[in-house]
Amino acid sequence: MRHLEELGERIMRLAGDDLRPVWLDDVLVFAATHVTEAMSAVTEPMLVLVVQGAKRSTLNDRVFEHHPGQAVVFTVDLPLISQIIDASPRKPFLTLGLRLRPTTIAQLLVDGGPIATGPHDGSGMAISNADDALLDALVRLLRLYDDPRDLKVLGAGVRREIHWRLLNGPHAALMRQAGMADSRVALVARATEWVRERYDRVIRIDDLAADLGTSVSSLNRHFRMVTAMSPLQYQKQIRLQKARMELIAAPHDVAAIGYAVGYDSPSQFSREYRRLFGAAPGQDAIRLQSAVIVRE
Repeated sequence: MRHLEELGERIMRLAGDDLRPVWLDDVLVFAATHVTEAMSAVTEPMLVLVVQGAKRSTLNDRVFEHHPGQAVVFTVDLPLISQIIDASPRKPFLTLGLRLRPTTIAQLLVDGGPIATGPHDGSGMAISNADDALLDALVRLLRLYDDPRDLKVLGAGVRREIHWRLLNGPHAALMRQAGMADSRVALVARATEWVRERYDRVIRIDDLAADLGTSVSSLNRHFRMVTAMSPLQYQKQIRLQKARMELIAAPHDVAAIGYAVGYDSPSQFSREYRRLFGAAPGQDAIRLQSAVIVRE
């Protein structure tokens, strides 16, 4: 509890009054004073710790909640739909993130020797309670922002320690996969990058598998295990999330935005958009735009 209290105080100080995520190099701090609509985002490999409040996220058909003291590790880019479900001006939602570096994990695997790992379901994310060693390292990392000289000299060492704590905690199996160049997670990370670069085009899984040097069956099996969806489902979610962000700025350009993200048929775009977000594109965009205006 002591660690969470100090983390909360420091997040509030670093986040300020922006009410939007603030990046400080590899560190993310965020304070929100209201619950939110369900918003789309694509994660990157990172550790996310909720310090106060709560958030609900959906990955394809998997729904999970993230409460104070719980750490989520993401090792690949995953399309999430997330909603802050517990926040108020008196008790804001507070969260802290740290980008994870596969090269750092790989070096730790060399320097630290064999890592004891427990069972893991193979997905590209995992959630568990953060232990005292991890929380202590995160507190010390935020303390360094009090003095830029301390941060410059000591920051890399504390970030490395946090990677080490994750490698020796409940997330060990997932972290180990992220640091191994020939692992399932590394293969899928390359596949998600390939798909995201071509999200607005027609893609063939045969071409993706060939570029990665693997079979179609192996690619499909590993991709579904890590991301909870197939490569084509992943591409669809990336398309629709990008469309949603564009529509917030231009809610009346539904057909043009659908075409821009790769849909030739406006009806198919509307149908798949409604299936994912629960409302037609124009209606959803106007609702989200109104929510943003109210918050501002």
